[in-house]
Amino acid sequence: MNKRNRIVVAALLGIVVVGSYLTRSSWLAASVNAQAPQRARVVAVELARAERRQVPIDVDAIGMVTPISSVALKSRLETTIVAVHFQDGARVEEGQLLFTLDSRQLDAQIEQAEGNLARDRAQLAGADRDLKRYGELIGKGATTQVNLDNAKTQSDILKGTIQADQSALDNLQVQKSFTTIRAPFAGRISAANVKIGNFVRPADTVPLATINQMAPVYVSFAVPQRVLADLRDAIAADTTKLIATIPGSGRSETGKVAMVENAVDSTTGMVTVRGIMDNGNETLWPGTLVTTKLIVRSETAVVVPTVAVQRSQTGNFVFVVKDGTAHVQPVKVDRTSQGLSVIAEGLRGGEEVVTDGQLLLSDGTKVEARARKAGA
Repeated sequence: MNKRNRIVVAALLGIVVVGSYLTRSSWLAASVNAQAPQRARVVAVELARAERRQVPIDVDAIGMVTPISSVALKSRLETTIVAVHFQDGARVEEGQLLFTLDSRQLDAQIEQAEGNLARDRAQLAGADRDLKRYGELIGKGATTQVNLDNAKTQSDILKGTIQADQSALDNLQVQKSFTTIRAPFAGRISAANVKIGNFVRPADTVPLATINQMAPVYVSFAVPQRVLADLRDAIAADTTKLIATIPGSGRSETGKVAMVENAVDSTTGMVTVRGIMDNGNETLWPGTLVTTKLIVRSETAVVVPTVAVQRSQTGNFVFVVKDGTAHVQPVKVDRTSQGLSVIAEGLRGGEEVVTDGQLLLSDGTKVEARARKAGA
């Protein structure tokens, strides 16, 4: 090897030595890290506590609001409308005047009947005087028995005539009462189908207006036959509670069960239930579809947030945290209610369960609690 090549090799060796000296801290640290044990992974999760408390046994269904009382107002006379005394769709009170019908013909007939009654009463007074007079004369032998009998017959005939006159007058007064139509109960009235001057008659198929009772109201819905026994017990104890909510609005009314249909529908296995709601604010209108929640009774059970329950091929489970470690705990879910799952088997109450972060967990994973997300 010539002198020049030896110089080049010496220069390269010098560069390698200097570079190794300058980077000694990095490769020494890497060697130390490789020899140090790795820190166990810790997963941040949200936790909730399993609680043992009173949980309602309820049934959800779709129901319809129906009025307790509904009446279609119709005329009982052939006459014309004289006045309409309400605004369309207004609330009306019991006994409130709604329509006035033309009564002039009846007024004339009533006056005629009153005149006939007065005439016949005057004739009866005369017949009674004759009867009394003939009675006195017969005692003196001044008249015959025939005259006395005729006087008595005439008096009896006039008494019958007066009774007929009074009945005719009473009938006309009843007919006269039909010329004023009043609300039979408090409620809300529909739009009037007739206006002033319209001719109406009993044979008309379209009512003058319709009144629906608004408070209280019925809500009808169907429940499975499996809850029928518990429902009947609750009705007997007067402990039923019914909540009817208008979908999309969040507005609801509470009430109780009024009756249960006397037969189960054999084709569906459902039984119709009717609840009665106070509806003092008229939240529920007849014909409205509502979501109903029937609370039959309450029982003590262990509950956890539904989001804590996970599903696998072997069944439901939750991650229970103990001493900072997550453990898989199989559970049996009885039912869910308002975001909570009722646990029939697997938990006793008081355990901490994971409600968020389960995807990063396995049995034995170390965890630490984190604050709940806003709005969670």
